[in-house]
Amino acid sequence: MQEAVQFAIDHETTWDRDVDGAWGVHVQDPPPWNRLLGPVHARGPVSGVITLKGKTLTSWGEPQRADLTFSVAKTYLALLAGVAHDQGLLPDVNEPVRVRVPGIGFDEGNNALITWEHLLQQTSEWEGELFGVPDQVDRYRAVTFGAAPGGKKGDPRPLQAPGTYWEYNDVRINQLSLALLHLFQKPLPDVFREKIARQAGLSENWKWVGYDNAWVDIAGQKVQSVPGGTHWGGGMSISAEDQALIGQVMLDDGMARGKRVLSSQWLQRMRTASELAPYYGYLVWLNHDRKVFANVPETSYFAIGAGSSFTWIEPERQMVVVVRWLNSEHANDLFGKILKAVDDAGTAA
Repeated sequence: MQEAVQFAIDHETTWDRDVDGAWGVHVQDPPPWNRLLGPVHARGPVSGVITLKGKTLTSWGEPQRADLTFSVAKTYLALLAGVAHDQGLLPDVNEPVRVRVPGIGFDEGNNALITWEHLLQQTSEWEGELFGVPDQVDRYRAVTFGAAPGGKKGDPRPLQAPGTYWEYNDVRINQLSLALLHLFQKPLPDVFREKIARQAGLSENWKWVGYDNAWVDIAGQKVQSVPGGTHWGGGMSISAEDQALIGQVMLDDGMARGKRVLSSQWLQRMRTASELAPYYGYLVWLNHDRKVFANVPETSYFAIGAGSSFTWIEPERQMVVVVRWLNSEHANDLFGKILKAVDDAGTAA
């Protein structure tokens, strides 16, 4: 296992540690959207935690340091959607979003046909502008584990009917976050803290913030809508140790410390493959046909963020692996080394 840990340390991300250097994904956007809209902070070293059957096997780097986790926050939005579902606020994922949250961009044209499931599977094709950023900026976006988009990022790709085209698009994810905010009628970080973080035993050393201009009126109060990542700044800053605890809730089908946090039915939905993108569920990456990571079982699934940040949930061995600031080109090799170390130790025992 120490060899695997050293391999991770030796293959740090190519991003600078200081945000003033080669850092972030906004720099890949066409102008004028290639700029930050919310706060960010410098990153730490390659860090990680590995747990087996709920017990920590090893950790390295700065596992208690709260660092930006980019698109792992998308998975946390899916967990919050599960809280809403379990509370009866979101009883039917196939219901159009406009039914419960009118007046926020889902009332006209194709947008009126968008369901919660479309947003959770990234097949919504929502069209519009949110907090000054149009959905067009992320059209034709290429992502490491998805199919090639066939066009230049930011070009005006013709939109399809909701539910007929898969595209990784942060503006649409932020529209989901806004819809959940209106559904709960309270700040999503507060819901996350009360319904997930404290239930799972997380520290209080995390924060989820929005863009500087992302303030909306909720129940007569100004509330900040939070993004499902750090594409244009803001987002979730959290430690590897806390991420491992969230991963454990997912591994344990919604249980934490003997209490139910989320229904097992919702977690099963999150792990169910989209017909259009069998490598994707409800804002989680699935290892369909082992195409995401060839070195790990097909049953494994992941929360993945730029930079790179990985939460790997491996049900067959009851294992959770969190790795922060790894060069993603070496992730498959690292995961294979971790898997072999765990299996070899089990055989020796």
